[in-house]
Amino acid sequence: MEVFTPHEVAKSTGSKYRGILVAAKFARYLNEFPSSSVDTWEQTEGSRKLTTLALKKLTTGELTFRELRRRRTEA
Repeated sequence: MEVFTPHEVAKSTGSKYRGILVAAKFARYLNEFPSSSVDTWEQTEGSRKLTTLALKKLTTGELTFRELRRRRTEA
């Protein structure tokens, strides 16, 4: 089992909370693919869970993201 410290996650995103949100969103995105295509990724990366794979890609710099401003809804 791989362990990712909050410092490792914060180094690539600026905040440990933002890093967890980005990794969780990427894991949900990976979950939409057929399991056969994700299995090939898992075999090459050596991780068993999608969240671990997402955190690994985030901390190594393979996963990039950008923040979007929220649109205000008029009440």
